[in-house]
Formats: sequence, structure tokens, C-alpha cells
Amino acid sequence: MASSQALRSRYATLLKQFTTSAKEFEVFTTVPADSAPPTGILYVLDSSFNPPTRAHLRIASTALLEQPEPRSRLLLLLATQNADKPSKPASFEDRLAMMELFAHDLRSHLAAGNPSEPASPMEHIPTIDIAVTKKPYFIDKAASIAASHHYPSPLEQVHLTGYDTLIRIFNPKYYPPEHTLQPLSALFSQHRLRVTLRPSDEWGNKEEQEEFLASLARGDLEHQGGRREWAQRIQLVEGRKPADPPVSSTKAREAAESAPQDLQWLVPDTVRQFVLSERPYSTESPGTRV
Repeated sequence: MASSQALRSRYATLLKQFTTSAKEFEVFTTVPADSAPPTGILYVLDSSFNPPTRAHLRIASTALLEQPEPRSRLLLLLATQNADKPSKPASFEDRLAMMELFAHDLRSHLAAGNPSEPASPMEHIPTIDIAVTKKPYFIDKAASIAASHHYPSPLEQVHLTGYDTLIRIFNPKYYPPEHTLQPLSALFSQHRLRVTLRPSDEWGNKEEQEEFLASLARGDLEHQGGRREWAQRIQLVEGRKPADPPVSSTKAREAAESAPQDLQWLVPDTVRQFVLSERPYSTESPGTRV
């Protein structure tokens, strides 16, 4: 595996080329590099990866282990023009470097399997792509992946999201000029969502979150253009156990500066080493980092 500095330099060059190109989507790296094209499902984990955490690891690994298909693939997707979040504190090249490290951590995690089961050979572990898109909105991201012709067509995409993202997807404000949910028809005619529940004060408890999908199935969103059959294309899955401490990129960024020992349980191992050595969340200017 390349050094942290080499990873950052390579991604900085690739980003510059992508930014000045007409491309809307591009795969920068594949792990492992000599992989055959996918013929199964394309799982898509779209995030700011600021940094990748053990929550990302859980979301991706549980999906891949639930329906193991050797010819399926995982796409780690970073939007260079995010609709809701600024590009700081970590630079895009830092995030892409951490995404590549995360891909290796994830494959090792999948290969290890459960303690009660034998380890899986690495050749049976799904390949992971690391890609960027210029599209800030969810349905446009899915369309840009399909339109890139990087993958065989047709190929079903299963987008791995949290409950908060599901609510944003169903917010009509993102679909001008009519501001209805009708544009989601193209997404749900071809693809699916796998949504991890996130019980919290902000998003409600488990029952309240499950009620959102039930209301969609009843037709309660038809006045906004939401179709009840879309509920069949959305799978809700359990998140962390109530006794487990919450894991988030925000907590990882805070720990990087104030409690680095907490990174042990917040981020995967090689990502943690990058955060500690490269200090992408340091309040110092880049030129003064050591």
C-alpha cells in the first residue's frame, strides 16, 4: 500500500484532472486493482467520509454479509459539490486517501468474518471502488453512475444510507422547479435503498422512524408525488445497539484533536493511523503540521 503522502499526492492530481474535465462521475481507484467487472449488485455508500468511521464499516459490512455475492461490488462515493455540507475541515485528497485505507480495512474485516465462522478467502470478498461525482443531489448521483458506462448495464444499485439521508431524499425542496417527489420515479424503478435506523432526539425513536416507511406504503405522500409502491424498494435495518456508544465523523474529528485515544473505537485501524500521522483535522495551518 502506498504511503500517506503518496496517496494524498495521487488523489490531488486526480482531483485536479477530474475538476477540469466534463465528467460527472469517475472511479479513481479499485481495490484490488485487477478485479473483473461486477455482474451482481452495486452497493453504493455515498458519504462525506470526513473521516470514514466504524459506523461506515458497520453499514457496508452488514449489507455485504447479508447477501454475499462474489460478483457484487461496493462503491465508496464522494461528492465534490455537496448540497448541504462544506468541503472542510479535511481536504478532498485527504478524504480520498482515507477512503482507500478504509477499503482495505473493510476487506480485512469481511475476510475475518464472525468469530463463530471460518474466515473467507480474499478472492471471495467484494471489490471496492473509490469514486467522485460532481452531482450534489441523490437522484443525480445515481443517474451519473449509470450514465458513466463504467459498469455493465443494467446493474441494480443499492444505496446504503442512514435514516437522516432517507428524510432528505424525500424532501421536495431538492426537486425544483415543481418541488414534488415525482423525480424519484426513475430511482425506484431501477434501484433500492438500504436504510440504517438512527434513533435519536432529532430523528425520533425506532417506531417513529419505521412509521415513515409505513406512511409511504399507505399512500400518505401521494399528495407530494410519492408512490406507495416505492416502500417495497426501501429496506430498513437496525443500526447500533442501544448500549453501544454513538459513532460519527463529528465525534472522530473532535477526538482527533482532544482525545486521540478514542479514535481506537471511532475509526478503523489504518484510517486512525492516517488521522494521527497526517493530522487532517489539526487547527494549525497545513504548512505548520509535523
